[in-house]
Amino acid sequence: MAKYSKKAQDKVGEVMREYKQGKLKSGKGGKGGKVKNKKQAIAIGLSEARESGAKVPAKKGTSVKKTSAKGGGKKSQKGTSSARKSNASKSKATTASSRKSGGRKKAQTGGKAGSRKKSTSKKNK
Repeated sequence: MAKYSKKAQDKVGEVMREYKQGKLKSGKGGKGGKVKNKKQAIAIGLSEARESGAKVPAKKGTSVKKTSAKGGGKKSQKGTSSARKSNASKSKATTASSRKSGGRKKAQTGGKAGSRKKSTSKKNK
């Protein structure tokens, strides 16, 4: 059985032609720099073939994580579930109150950016 489909081969061929002509660019929408490596060009072609639904093996670096033989299932969390609920409700309350007040405080626009006056008050002993 073939590892790669005909559609994948055609897509890689198109990308290699672009690479040889110097038109292939990396990044989303081709906004990155010009591809200078043949292996990178092949990887781009395979990625595009994968997106279009062609038969291409999965990437070598990505693999499904297996659960350990000892643990197997979820651990019981009796005491923490109520604490999580209260934290979630607290965060909802704070975001609601921040929306009412107008969000975050805006920075002061006086003077140079990033300059602050240092307090020069001395403590009396």
